[in-house]
Amino acid sequence: MTVCAVIPVYNHGDAVRQVLAGVRRHGLFCVLVDDGSDAACAAALDALAAADPDGVHLLRLASNQGKGGAVMAGLREAARLGHRQALQIDADGQHDTDDIPRFLALAEQYPQRVICGCPVYDASVPAGRLYGRYATHVWVWINTLSLEIRDSMCGYRVYPLAPVLALLDTVRLGRRMDFDIEILVRLVWRGLRIVSLPTRVRYPEDGVSHFRVLRDNVLISRLHAGLFAGMLLRAPLLLWRRLRR
Repeated sequence: MTVCAVIPVYNHGDAVRQVLAGVRRHGLFCVLVDDGSDAACAAALDALAAADPDGVHLLRLASNQGKGGAVMAGLREAARLGHRQALQIDADGQHDTDDIPRFLALAEQYPQRVICGCPVYDASVPAGRLYGRYATHVWVWINTLSLEIRDSMCGYRVYPLAPVLALLDTVRLGRRMDFDIEILVRLVWRGLRIVSLPTRVRYPEDGVSHFRVLRDNVLISRLHAGLFAGMLLRAPLLLWRRLRR
């Protein structure tokens, strides 16, 4: 298949087993990215890769790079292995792997677009996380001068690798929780289209989240300010594109 899965992992040794099983059930080759995990998680990832050498490739980073850093490393590795598209999915079990066929169908239909998950939450979602996303949605719509990105924070998406790697080779992106937002905005600036796909998202009771409220909200706020300045420079081009569509 031209599409593989990229799963960034940082101390999700228990949850990633089920995620990987769900991904492999749909026939996707997987790149597991060990983002400097502890010894127990590293051993679990070694075992998963050894148990399925034809379907799982383990990429180990020497130190923790943050979610964005791990995803970028995984995307580069996916391209090196010969894949043209990559499905990004989190290792914590929030994303429904049963939706993978829907992502793949759209990726086949639109191979040069980003297929981006748009969360449909159940009652498990923390209220603070849910309502906090709306501020980011508004800023993203302002910074792209469009409503095309329905949700920029969902880490469940399919990327076309060629334009993504071209971006990574020329722009230094945020390496932590700001990554998911920034890469979509900058890809839209470069003319890529986004296809939004509703997908179920749940927060497991025993889930491990690496979102740090103060640190990551500061990073995201700085990101929006920087992107706003970039939008002002690109506003004529962005508006012209909207008129052409």
